[in-house]
Amino acid sequence: MKLIPCPLNGWRNADEFSYGGEVGTMPAPDATDEAWIHYIFARKNPAGLVREWWYHIPTSYWFILERDTVSDAIVRSYSVDQFLQAAGSP
Repeated sequence: MKLIPCPLNGWRNADEFSYGGEVGTMPAPDATDEAWIHYIFARKNPAGLVREWWYHIPTSYWFILERDTVSDAIVRSYSVDQFLQAAGSP
């Protein structure tokens, strides 16, 4: 059984989660259609450390997970608030 560390609920069965995609920088609200299309649909899919959105379905909780895509090893997980604080957002 694969376990995922949820910052809110601790280690839980992977079946309780849904993958939300890579974390990226959102374009400005008035950005071009091409910029929005790229942001929503284009995936880099790199080999190595990736920061991803994950959703805990039973509690409706979104969080960030850092994972090595080569080994599938989970490095860490943290709340969106922690991510925004580290990024310097208000």
